Amino acid sequence: MQTTEKIWLDGKLVKWEDAKIHVLTHALHYGLGVFEGIRCYETKKGPAVFRLDDHIRRLFDSAHILQLPMPYSPNEIRQGILQTIKANRLKACYVRPIAFVGYGEMGIYAKNNPTVTAVACWPWGSYLGDEGLKKGIRVRVSSFTRHHVNASPPRAKATGYYINSQLAKREAVMTGYDEALLLDPDGYVAEGSGENIFIVRRGVLKTTPLTSNLEGITRASVMALAGERKIRVVEERFTRDEVYIADEAFFTGTAAEVTPIRELDGRVVGSGRPGPLTQKIQKAFFDAALGRNPKHAGWLTLVK
Repeated sequence: MQTTEKIWLDGKLVKWEDAKIHVLTHALHYGLGVFEGIRCYETKKGPAVFRLDDHIRRLFDSAHILQLPMPYSPNEIRQGILQTIKANRLKACYVRPIAFVGYGEMGIYAKNNPTVTAVACWPWGSYLGDEGLKKGIRVRVSSFTRHHVNASPPRAKATGYYINSQLAKREAVMTGYDEALLLDPDGYVAEGSGENIFIVRRGVLKTTPLTSNLEGITRASVMALAGERKIRVVEERFTRDEVYIADEAFFTGTAAEVTPIRELDGRVVGSGRPGPLTQKIQKAFFDAALGRNPKHAGWLTLVK
């Protein structure tokens, strides 16, 4: 990780090395916290945060689902994010707002503990690699199952949920793949370890419904961009073997952006290269994110 100068911690900018918590912080032991991953892109008009208000809304939705009190308003978090990017003089970066149960009582139910809130940002390139963005990645179906809606409400982007993701990702990498694809408790495709999935079959763009997967903001952006280009988009369950015989497939996410999938479980997907629809969607996404499409200027918040 490339460190930066300042982190916004409970309303104040502090030095990166001074943003510390106690070893008995509740969330470290019990995993209750919510966070967002946001990207700030370098545009001709200056640094611009992609869909900032949508990310803040999801952060507060996650806290509401998990009954985590938020000590700051959405606007205060919004200003904290912009302030942190500006203080670090970054043209482009990844932004991590996080809120979690802090130090105080121990035990499962610690109603009197404060909520600690922070914002950090740092330069971060392509999550699955520049080569992956250009040529696609190799994926395997994980032996680990994605969350059941009545066990871990998937619309919350919760810190503790990512143990499941880490297990799947480690398994994939240790067996020679780039990323994992998780199935839901009924055996249908859910999502990657940190991405939503799309497939293309016979000109139709398909993505999984919001049952065992996160309500992705890049996912929503891709669906909107596809609709503008008269590409039919459907949300429906599909199985791993439909991915095997798909014409194209790709992951979406703030970190992954739009990353093609060239192989699943040793089976080449489509031609084994990013397909024409994937390339069209990928270009449309970066045109919007980098400020090259004035139609989606409203998706960008300039850092002033």
